Amino acid sequence: MFRSHRRLLTATSASLLVLGLTACGGGTTKDSADSTGGGATQPGASANPNAELKSGLKIAYLPKQLNNPYSDVETGGGKVAVGELKGEYKLVGPNDASASSQVSYINTLIQQQQDVIVVAANDPNAVCPSLNQARQAGIKVVSFDSDASKDCRDAFINQATTQGIGESLTKMASELAGGEGEIAILSATPNATNQNAWIDVMKKELAKPEYSKLKLVKTAYGNDDDQKSFQEAQGLLQSYPNLKVIVSPTTVGIAAASRYVSSSNYKGKVAITGLGLPNQMRQYVKDGTVKKFALWNPADIGYLAAFAGAALASGQITGAEGEKFKAGKLGEYTIGAAGEIVLGPPTEFTAENIDQFNF
Repeated sequence: MFRSHRRLLTATSASLLVLGLTACGGGTTKDSADSTGGGATQPGASANPNAELKSGLKIAYLPKQLNNPYSDVETGGGKVAVGELKGEYKLVGPNDASASSQVSYINTLIQQQQDVIVVAANDPNAVCPSLNQARQAGIKVVSFDSDASKDCRDAFINQATTQGIGESLTKMASELAGGEGEIAILSATPNATNQNAWIDVMKKELAKPEYSKLKLVKTAYGNDDDQKSFQEAQGLLQSYPNLKVIVSPTTVGIAAASRYVSSSNYKGKVAITGLGLPNQMRQYVKDGTVKKFALWNPADIGYLAAFAGAALASGQITGAEGEKFKAGKLGEYTIGAAGEIVLGPPTEFTAENIDQFNF
């Protein structure tokens, strides 16, 4: 796993791999809204890097949806971190990834007076009013994996840089297509912040001379639902008979597309790549359906988010660029522009190395 944003993944990692973010206070309903716990946008707030981490912090995780394999790995890493911090871990969330499905959960977490809310936003704007209410109540907000709008969270835990992921996806697609031909994208939801950012980078990359022979014919949406993603993959292949590659930057989508192709006449003719969990993708790599795909460490994203939230709630950081904090086993991190904290670069998985990873 990633030991820090500068370290490589190791095969002996005891934790799961993948992707996380922040908050600001100022309210009067919580102890964390005092002079040691002010958020980045709170007037007069300042960081005290020597402040002691508070114990007993109530840290709640709100992923895009429950019972999603990727989200389960992320929040599992968060649970481990909250335990190390001697805090109280809570997991809540919707069963669907619709834009407004998270709002009611945020409102409940405010009533429960959590210290930190760690959220992977289904929509960057739909959650903002509730998140800002949380911040006004003194709750620190860390977004992870999929960012909320910058004015309604204190920090963002990013699995890898947006540019790096988009470039990696484009490069893999080009290699698998032999440098020319039709490709398609199978994304999550139309409003998913991270998916859209990666796709925007891909489109800019595809406009470069070295990718001029590749043609993006369509972006389809499986809504991070296994069956819908399966159907969308089927639809892409039926609609575009000359399609060479499906790029799916979502773990649900890449697994569903691989499952369809593996048992169809398209196996060996159409390549599948994107972002996936090694344990979900292993059988498709072994049977030749998938030649390569990539991912970062989801468990470490959730883990890093907990330590960022604790540092915010303890006043060690405010979310300002250049501030530093320690994240347990992952080491020290420095906050970048706009409160972004980058976990590390994605790793590419192939038949040669996939058995080295277990997550």
